[in-house]
Formats: sequence, structure tokens, C-alpha cells
Amino acid sequence: MTQQLQNKNAIIYGGSGSIGGASARAFAREGATVFLAGRTLKTLEAVAEDIKAAGGSAHVAELDALDESAVNEHAAAVAAQAGSIDVSLNLVSRGDRHGVTLVDMTAEDFARPVTTGLMSNFNTARAAARHMAEQGSGVILTLTSASSRGTAPTLGSTGVADAATETFLRYLAAENGPQGVRVVGLWAAGIPETFDPPLPPEVSQRMAEMTMLHRMQSLTQVVDSFVFLASDRAAGITGTILNVTCGLVSG
Repeated sequence: MTQQLQNKNAIIYGGSGSIGGASARAFAREGATVFLAGRTLKTLEAVAEDIKAAGGSAHVAELDALDESAVNEHAAAVAAQAGSIDVSLNLVSRGDRHGVTLVDMTAEDFARPVTTGLMSNFNTARAAARHMAEQGSGVILTLTSASSRGTAPTLGSTGVADAATETFLRYLAAENGPQGVRVVGLWAAGIPETFDPPLPPEVSQRMAEMTMLHRMQSLTQVVDSFVFLASDRAAGITGTILNVTCGLVSG
């Protein structure tokens, strides 16, 4: 079977987290050379070693996605080394604060996810878009929780941060589409495998019952969706968000 990402070069920001690591391994299995970027070199190297042990190709870089100059320099280095940047996936954690009402939340806790989410996506997507526009192709991906469509209490500024990032990406898609660059988001919320410690069974059951399918999306389903969106099979998809919430959120 032909690999979906054969000969593609993918930068994964936040590449050592639960979703980032799984995405990196999946991209590598599908033929991509992955460039893992994040703030903790040790955990990035562990993911890279897994990929190499399985026969894949991976590189690591210690990088803060909020550092504009560092992001630009890293993207330029990847493009020079690999010859292209075909996929950019932002999975940088934002430091969301949950469990506190808005009226009791500090300004710092409210602003952090909005600023971190928006600026990390701006820095990484802009750096990738510049190289992709020159080469005439590329895919920029990110993850949000669909909270921009909901009104669940005590989620802090998660919905605001999601909305800001999603709006930015739609405009980026419109501006860079003529140069062959696709920009796509993905909605996922409450992925069971990403909770540490694991959710109690009764909590997992309640969350599942809130979805249309009465089950939560799995990490594999989320990662497989990223692989598809990054591939040429999704060549007609841009400026939108793929909903992988099992119907937790409609639309």
C-alpha cells in the first residue's frame, strides 16, 4: 500500500506531547520525515528514537513557539535541509485553566491560553506559509477543542482562545490559497488516552453519553484524521475545521 505522506517533510510543534508524539509516529509510518520541535529536548528525543527504531526519519529541535525569531530560523533551517516544508502541525499546549468561573478567574489565567494559542499559531503558521508559498504547496494544521461553539461553564478562556485561532487560520487560508497552501483545523475534545491520571470510568461514561455516537473519539482517530488532512487525498479541503468530536459538538 502506498504511504499517504511519502516524501513529505512535516514540522510538528509540541511533538512530544501525547497527541504530538502519536501524530509524529503516524506521519513517519506514512512516509514523512518529521521535524519535532518543542521546549523539552529529552522528551522530543524519546519520540524521535521510537520513530527511528521503527524505520522512520525524525529530527528534533528545542524551540519555544512563542519566540518569533527562533521559529523563523528553525523553519528556514528545515527548508534548507529537507528541501521543502510540506506540513506544519501546531500542537503547542496553551496552559488553559478549567474549573473556575470567569468572574473568579485572574486576568493572567484568562489571557494566557488566548495569547499562547494565537501567537504560537501565528508564529508557526506564518513561518511555514512563507516557505510553502514559494514552493507552491503545503498544508498548515492545528488543533482546537470546539469550545468556540459551546457555552459549557468553567472552561475559562478556552472558547475564546479557540475562536481567535480558528479565525486567524481562516484568513490565512484565504490569503495563501492562491499560492497552493491549504490551512485546516481539527476539533477534538476529551480524548481519553491523553488524561493523566486517567479519567474515572463514571466520568468517561458521562462524557461519552454527551456525544451523538455515545463514545469519545480515540487518539488513533484524531491522528488518522491529521494524516488524511496532511495528505494529497485532502487536496480539496482548506479554510475549514474537521469535526472529530463524535458529535459532542455539531457543525
